[in-house]
Amino acid sequence: MTERSLSTGANVAVDAGAVRVELGWVAGAGGPDVDASAVLLAGDGRVRGDGDFVFYNQPRHASGAVRHLGKVSGGGGAVVDRVEVDLTAVEAGVERIVLAGSVDGGVFGQVRGLSLRLVEVGTEAGVARYEMAAGPETVLIGGELYRRGGRWRFRAVGQGYDSGLAGLATDFGVTVEEDGAAGAVAAGEEERLPAEMRERLSLRKRQVAVSLEKHGAAGIVARVVLVLDASGSMSGLYARGVVADVVERMVAVATQLDDDGAMQAWTFASNPARLPDLRVGDLPEWLRHVRVGQLSGLFGRRRRRSPLPEGEVDMREVGVGNEEQKVIAEVREYVRRHPAGAPTLVLFFSDGGVYRNAEIERELREAVEEPLFWQFVGLGRSNYGVLQRFDELPGRRVDNVGFFSVDDISTLPDPELYDRLLSQFPRWVTAARRVGILA
Repeated sequence: MTERSLSTGANVAVDAGAVRVELGWVAGAGGPDVDASAVLLAGDGRVRGDGDFVFYNQPRHASGAVRHLGKVSGGGGAVVDRVEVDLTAVEAGVERIVLAGSVDGGVFGQVRGLSLRLVEVGTEAGVARYEMAAGPETVLIGGELYRRGGRWRFRAVGQGYDSGLAGLATDFGVTVEEDGAAGAVAAGEEERLPAEMRERLSLRKRQVAVSLEKHGAAGIVARVVLVLDASGSMSGLYARGVVADVVERMVAVATQLDDDGAMQAWTFASNPARLPDLRVGDLPEWLRHVRVGQLSGLFGRRRRRSPLPEGEVDMREVGVGNEEQKVIAEVREYVRRHPAGAPTLVLFFSDGGVYRNAEIERELREAVEEPLFWQFVGLGRSNYGVLQRFDELPGRRVDNVGFFSVDDISTLPDPELYDRLLSQFPRWVTAARRVGILA
């Protein structure tokens, strides 16, 4: 097969069973980031449902035919974001697959070396290459795969819009609610973030994608749950903004892994408390839940309680002790009551002081048979008890717990943090599927 260079509107037959779409560009200092996506369309030119939109927040189509693989970097600042399409597995109701890119933090006119390349999976032979130029667009349809006479073909399109990823989704019938993108279009929520926060998130998403790729988990989907220690010894970490920074860094994990880009969240001390779900666009306001002001009422004089804002947790009812087993049990109950088609990754942050070892061990042993992986992260103190020893405990079908601790997580670079967070989870997924815990 000879790779063909296409001009706008040109098309070529695709005889490969599976192809990889590579959206490439040259990253520059301060330049915008680019993300690839795919939209599966029926004969009427619209999606059959929100699940037909595949991108970094929803990286796998239910049929398995289309997967967003994430970004890889090359020499000279080259970056490629990839979508893989198994043409033999595309459902009969899908007539066309639109291949698009969106810009985060700028317009396509600021992106250098923009191209779309089609590669045969397996042989790695090039099928087609399309060099693109653009201006004020924030989303660009690079090309499309379409059926014609029982065969697949690829067409170079080069059509742009200034409405962003959510606008593209709306054009093809994906549901977008008034308060921002919902479900599959959670990416639109990122536009609500302050510019600096949006830039940090964009970079961190790429680093999460690289870590997943490194551990053989590109395209994996998981529900992400966040658990934050709020015991008395944590007050210094809240006051210094360490916990707020941890939350912001974990949002990047959720946007890469979670099927709806949102995290369920709990806080705990003597008792657990459910926090409002964390969606990307709500991050600045949501961080009020992890500010030291929420803890100060624990140690001041008693006074009449004023009504709390909706969703706010009364930290006096949470207490100051260490009762990890209670929040573990509550998360387990939530997962049982709200089953998902994907495994659940629990990101659990604590500064130690663990003493309910027998109760914690019992909860985690019982959770072995559930679609849950518990990643515990120690925040610089000591005495993590059974959490630190769990990897060595026998009598479990699979290892459902990961643990590491750091002296100062704020000094741990993002790439290293994500590598350590995500190193054991893919192995657990493989093992859990092998023994039937996961489908």
